[in-house]
Amino acid sequence: MNRKTLVLPAVAGLLTPVLAACGGSGSGSKGGDAIVVGTTDRFTVTKDAPAPVDPAYAYDVGSWNLLRQTVQTLMAEPKGEGDPVPDAAESCGFTDSGSERYACKLREGLTFANGDPVTAQDVKFSIERALHIKADSGVASLLNTIDTIETQGDREVVFHLKTADATFPYKLSTPVAGILDPKDYPKGSLRDGFHLDGSGPYTFQAEVKDNAIVSVTFTKNPHYKGAQTVNNNKVVVRSFADADAMGAAIDKGDIDVMTRTMSPAQIQKLDSGSDDNVDLVDMPGLEIRYLAFNTNAPTVKSKAVRQAMAQVINRGELVSKVYGTEAEPLYSLVPATVTGHSNSFFNKYGNPSAAKAKNLLAKAGITTPVKLTMHYTTDHYGTATKQEFEVLQKQLNDSGLFDVTIQGHPWETFRPAEEKGQYDVYGMGWFPDFPDADNFLAPFLDKDNFLGSPYSNSDIQRNLIPQSRRDANRLSAADSLTKIQDTVAEDVPVLPLWQGKQYIAARDDITGVAYAVNSSSTLQLWELGRGVSG
Repeated sequence: MNRKTLVLPAVAGLLTPVLAACGGSGSGSKGGDAIVVGTTDRFTVTKDAPAPVDPAYAYDVGSWNLLRQTVQTLMAEPKGEGDPVPDAAESCGFTDSGSERYACKLREGLTFANGDPVTAQDVKFSIERALHIKADSGVASLLNTIDTIETQGDREVVFHLKTADATFPYKLSTPVAGILDPKDYPKGSLRDGFHLDGSGPYTFQAEVKDNAIVSVTFTKNPHYKGAQTVNNNKVVVRSFADADAMGAAIDKGDIDVMTRTMSPAQIQKLDSGSDDNVDLVDMPGLEIRYLAFNTNAPTVKSKAVRQAMAQVINRGELVSKVYGTEAEPLYSLVPATVTGHSNSFFNKYGNPSAAKAKNLLAKAGITTPVKLTMHYTTDHYGTATKQEFEVLQKQLNDSGLFDVTIQGHPWETFRPAEEKGQYDVYGMGWFPDFPDADNFLAPFLDKDNFLGSPYSNSDIQRNLIPQSRRDANRLSAADSLTKIQDTVAEDVPVLPLWQGKQYIAARDDITGVAYAVNSSSTLQLWELGRGVSG
């Protein structure tokens, strides 16, 4: 086994107008058989989530990684790092000095995979559909700065924004802004089941058993015109119950690539060099983990309780015991590598201290020990999540200030329950929609936030978030971004825990592995090819 570390440029979060044309269509297969990719992501149709791959509903990294292969967007994140580039668009850019009018021109001759032409009217239909449906997943909030959408002929579309939004090009690169054929998608309702169509690099065919995806076959779309070069004819993504089953499959040669989520023990084993036929690639990542609070719940309604938890939890010990070198302590919602990051929680609370936490609770008149239950998902973020919550439970209980129990739930019940406010405290992860500080703050703190959190701060929503979006130079937004992070550290509606690396493993005849996942954890299957082993 060979270990490879991918070093990417620092995420600067700088957004500039994109007006130049870019890219071309794929070059064809470089290998014979389909490349088989393993994942532990689970895709299930339930009563609460009947349309898990509809762009107007899907809002988790696993589902988005299916959508990004099939549904094309006006803009796309580039290979490596940098500002978004035109994909379905020939060119895009702000046409005013205030970042409130954004115009795009579609590529000439663009069609869906079924041969239907892609028009500006389809772009308008698709984005207005997501805004109208406003699914309870919260994904439509990414588009909430749009006021009206205007079309000019079949190829030009103009977005008029409610307020300045320098991050808007990135938002147009996310699946919620995917371009859909009105023949396939109802205007006012979600498309149930596992049907997915678009004009992206691949077509989509799911194998389903017991209302869950077993595997997805992605076949190269011959009609695709866009920014990506497609290096294969077919990729099959197989869903596994856990990391051990996925690891056994790559050992046998049943799969070629192993993606999220590998366990810490599995990564350490691969890193030891026990398999000369498998390469492990580690790369910078922007994944974060945090505790979220239902701030209306009696157990944690008092800010002092949430502050005391922030004062007690030892992130360094947590990371060391559970994740080792695969994660780093995080003291803000914004990762340390993103422009605008501030160590707000460390600045406020310093090192863990039960004595300081006791004083916070005493001043607020809170009786100790505070009894509460922390909830986590058993099958969405990897098998180490249970161990993580056991460490957190012990830290809080050992302080003598808390009496914490923990409960694990499968994602298909965990996520709907969290959205409905059934958990007082619960663990979540975040994989950014795009690599900008705004996307680590607004989704949690703005109106219609994706957590469904009752926490609301008028200064953040009315002033600081809009201010932070006004300048394409993200360094200029630092003051507003720091104030937001300091407010979060004071009020603790969420409690950041750690920031993780990314890993991908592949058999040594697979090429393009280093670019198969970008810093936003976006799976880019088109980068994969088949070469010569050795």
